[in-house]
Order: sequence, then structure tokens, then C-alpha cells
Amino acid sequence: MQPDLFHNILREYWGYSTFRPLQEDIIRSVWDGRDTLGLMPTGGGKSLTFQVPALAMKGICLVVTPLIALMKDQVDNLRERGVKAAAIYSGMSRDEIITALENCIFGDYKFLYVSPERLSSEIFITKLKAMNVCLLVVDESHCISQWGYDFRPSYLKIAEIRKLLEGVPLLALTATATKEVVGDVQEKLLFKEKNVFRISFERENLSYVVRTAENKTGELLHILQSVPGSAIVYVRSRQQTAEVAQSLQKAGVSADFFHAGLSYEAKALKQNAWKTNKCRVMVATNAFGMGIDKPDVHAVVHMDLPNSLEEYFQEAGRAGRDGERSYAIILYTKADSVKLKKRIADSFPTRDFILRVYEALGNYYQVAVGAGYNDVYDFNLQEFCMPYKLPFLQTHHALKILELAGYIEYTEEIEMRSRIRFLIYRDEIYSLHLEKETDALLHAVLRNYTGVFSDDVYIDESLLAAKTGKSRREVCEMLVALSRAKHIRYIPQKKTPFVVFSTSREETHFVSIPRAVYEERKKRFEKRILSMIEYAGKTDVCRSRMLLIYFGETDPDDCGHCDVCLKKGTTGLPNWLFRRIGDKLKGLLQQRGTLRFNELVDAVSDENDNSDENRERVISVLRFLIDSGEVALKDDEVTVTVMKKDEN
Repeated sequence: MQPDLFHNILREYWGYSTFRPLQEDIIRSVWDGRDTLGLMPTGGGKSLTFQVPALAMKGICLVVTPLIALMKDQVDNLRERGVKAAAIYSGMSRDEIITALENCIFGDYKFLYVSPERLSSEIFITKLKAMNVCLLVVDESHCISQWGYDFRPSYLKIAEIRKLLEGVPLLALTATATKEVVGDVQEKLLFKEKNVFRISFERENLSYVVRTAENKTGELLHILQSVPGSAIVYVRSRQQTAEVAQSLQKAGVSADFFHAGLSYEAKALKQNAWKTNKCRVMVATNAFGMGIDKPDVHAVVHMDLPNSLEEYFQEAGRAGRDGERSYAIILYTKADSVKLKKRIADSFPTRDFILRVYEALGNYYQVAVGAGYNDVYDFNLQEFCMPYKLPFLQTHHALKILELAGYIEYTEEIEMRSRIRFLIYRDEIYSLHLEKETDALLHAVLRNYTGVFSDDVYIDESLLAAKTGKSRREVCEMLVALSRAKHIRYIPQKKTPFVVFSTSREETHFVSIPRAVYEERKKRFEKRILSMIEYAGKTDVCRSRMLLIYFGETDPDDCGHCDVCLKKGTTGLPNWLFRRIGDKLKGLLQQRGTLRFNELVDAVSDENDNSDENRERVISVLRFLIDSGEVALKDDEVTVTVMKKDEN
């Protein structure tokens, strides 16, 4: 291997000259054939850690990820860079899946993205055996751990896939993992040896703030007036995104809203306007931000508490990627804790209710007991719930639990963009004797899109309409006519959730919800909810310290710039400075037993600053420790003795 091979690939395909911290270490570990776990916070550039070495290897890189939107984005981005990539996920037809897999066998493809549910299908296993796989990547690898915040039983199938790929190194990636999850991931993915690369989750330029605010919209306006640069505002519901964005617009702030229910075109327009700073603030559900690397986001504001510190850390981490001072702010009221606890009951409806939903689902689609295996149905949650008088939110979560139990696949509002593929050879186009407008349309397709003769290619009918001077509707009609004539395969844009029966329909009394899917997940969910509430409610421990300790870092320092650190205590000093001086005082006393009052003050003051002002600070902290009983002053000997250790 040439020493600069990886840098050459980085420069050629991405235009960068250097790697981010940890990227090159992970790349070289994978290149050496070692199973590797990479822990990189949001925005750390996880995708390059497998895309770069895979481009240097012979064969195809298999990427397992549950994030269909991210999967599609990465495939599109790779294709734009001239790299052949394909994706297989729930909702594709059998013919589409076979075509994609055969392209990966015979078409010199470099990347195949696949959802974990597809791994055990007979078609996939058969075709995989014929592929030359050079690297197996497991993104969002915390999903394999029952200790993780998003456990998915389908991830357990990856161990079986490993047995078919003997000698192929595995790279597991995640942005958030506790100590238990790190160990579990390596065990469940059959690592040959433990091999973890991690970067500290500390973000020195990011200030974590929790602000109590009854009027959250007013406080949000104040924050946006105080902090320059782009911002993301996270809310819980789609309705809230529009309401908050409208309130900001009325106050003269450039704002828009984003959620999963928007069309592909609307999402692209809004996202592009925000990325190019035509829109300053994006008010969004957590559907926004995945895969976005905008450096000048200087504020991420949560109007509601997230479900876990993992979710919060990932979303907050989208701020400050340019290294400038940035803020991750939670707007909080005591009522938010009550709302968050209510999510436990919503997320884990009773077992009887889950069985009722399963029975209703079979009846709704008229699937007989013993039938339905692998059948795919378009699904509308509202239309399904109404005839059975089922509450929407609990039904949604019941379907998710049935999915984890292995009975169905439930996919929410996946954007199926328009696709086209030519069924004739290029030379045949000229002998078709098409009408002038249709001929012009086909040539517009050929000029604007590559690979249309060998693969399904995403197209934008609006772009083709602009190129040909036709309306979007006219373009769609011409493409449909060409598809009927078997000249092309045209799959129009479709946006719908769907349900797949993963097993034949069971009698309801035989349906089993495992403890790992229900009771154990519920217990861990409750624990994460309580950790989130504790984080928001605690006012005496550095925010950054709380987060770093949660993610397994030992004895981190106070950050000095969160709301807790900057808050002044009874001594009049900021908490971070009070703690730093107090730790030094108690450390010296533990070391030397007793010291005269002035000797102790001099020793601590001399370390950095022996000015009168600093001596006063040290004396102020020392007197507070004496008054609180943490140290004792003996008047007759003028000595100080440690009474108890600081428990923080």
C-alpha cells in the first residue's frame, strides 16, 4: 500500500486534504483486516471511515443500516461522485431486489446498503454467496445491544451473515454508546479481539444550557437574538414545527419547518434554503439533521425533553462544528418531566392492546390465519385506527413492538422517489419513431442522468419539465406512456408507510411478545427517561460532566461554560471556579494532613495567580468550606483538617 493512498482517495472523491480526528486510525485498522468498533460523536465523519478503505480494496462493501433516508442519501452522494452504489430496503419489489443484487455481483459496484430486516431473506443469502465482499459495516451498531437505546432484534442476524463472510473484517460504528453497549456490541458481532477506537465526547466549544421558561417561544426569540448564526429548533410534533416557525416569522426571524410528512421536493427545497443560509432557523422534529454537516449552526434548541441523553447528545452535537462558541439549550418547565414520564405508557401499551392491534391488522387486510407471509401492504395509520377506534399514538407503538417481536415490518412514510430505467439499448432509441416531444424528453433524461441503461436511477420530473418546456404533469404522462410501451421502466414517486407480514398470520392467543422486547426494553426506557429528567433538573453539577460520565468517561473536568458552571453561588464565584479552588484546597489537605490558614491560601494562590484578588477568592472558598463542615478550623492551632471528601 502506498503511504498516501487514503489521502489520495480522500482528495479525489471528497476534495479534502486531511482526515478528522480518529478517521485515519479506524481506516488503517480496517485495512489491516481487524474487526473494529468506532465511537464517533455526531458530525465526526463516520461514513468516510468505511467509504475510503472500501474504495482502496477489491470487492464490494456491505453496509447494514436501519436508516432508510440516510441510506438513500449516501447512495445518491456516492453516485454523484462517480461511485457505483446500491440499496435494498423494505418496500422494494422482488424484481427490484434481484436486479440490485445482480448488479452488485456483476456490475463492479463498490457499496451495497441493506436494512437489517433484509439480511435473512433467501434471495439475499443466495446472492451474497456470489459477491466478493471486502468489508462488512454495521452502522448504528448500538441497535444490536439490548442495553442500547434503540435495540432491534433484526441486528442479531448479522452474526449469521459473518459466518458466510469468513475472513472479511467488520467495522461497527455508533455515535452514542455506554460502557455496557460497547462490550455487548463486540460480543454480539463476534469480534475476534476487542478493538475500540473512541474520541472523547467532550465538545469544548459547545455550551450546554438548561433554561427554565414558562413562555418558551418568547425565550426562544431572546436566544435567537443573542446567538448569531444558523439554528435548529427541535419540537415533538409536526403541528408544532409549523406553529413555532410561524411565530418566529411574525417576529421577523427567517424560519421554516421540517418533518417526515413533507414531500421529497418540499424537504429538498427547505433543506437547501437552510444550508445556503437563505433561511436561518429550521424548526423540526427529530427527522431533521440526519447526515447534515452544516458547520455554522451555533444554536440547537430543544423546546421539549428528548426521550434519552443519547438522543439529546446526538441532536445537540449538530451545533458548533466550525469550532466557534455554540449553544445546546433545553427550554424546560417542571411539567415537561410529567409529559416525559407519560411517554412510558404511550410507548409501551398493555399486552392485551398489542394483541388487539395485531388481530385488527389481519382483519383490516383480510389476511387469513396461516396466510400473509411476506405480503406487503400500503398503510395509513389514521385510516387503520378509525374503524377499530384505536388511539393513534399507542397503536403506532404497538406496531413497533410487533415489529421487534418479529411478526411484521412497519415502515413509516418512506419517500419513494421517482425512478427510471431503460429496457432497450441506446441504439434502439433512434428507431422508435417517437413524437418530437417524447424524443426530446428521452434525450433530456440521457443528458441529465447516467447509468439509466443498467440501473434504476432517481429522477426529478420538475427538472425534466424545465429542460423540455413542458409541465410536470405532461412529463409524467409521457413517461407513463413510454413505460406502457416497454421502452422504459418508470416508477412514479410514491409516499406511503407500509406493513409487511414477516410471518404467516398467527392465531392471536399464539402471539408471543418476548420479555426482551417488552419488559426489559420498558425498564431500560424508564431508566433513560429518568436520566434525562435528572439532567434537566440538576442545577449543581456541570452539564458536560454529567453527559461525559453517562457515556463512560472517568473523572472529566467541569467545562466552565455551561449554565451550571457560570451560575454564581453564595461566595459570588462562578460554580466552575469555586469547584476548581475547592478541589485544590482539599487536595492539598488530603496530601499534607494539616496546614496553617495562610500557608494553605498561599499554596493555592501561588499556583496560577498570587494577586490580592485571587487570594480573596481562595479565602472566600475556604471560609465556605469551613462553614459547611467540609473542612475544620482549629483556632488554637490555626490549622485546617479535612472532615469529609467532596461527594460530587
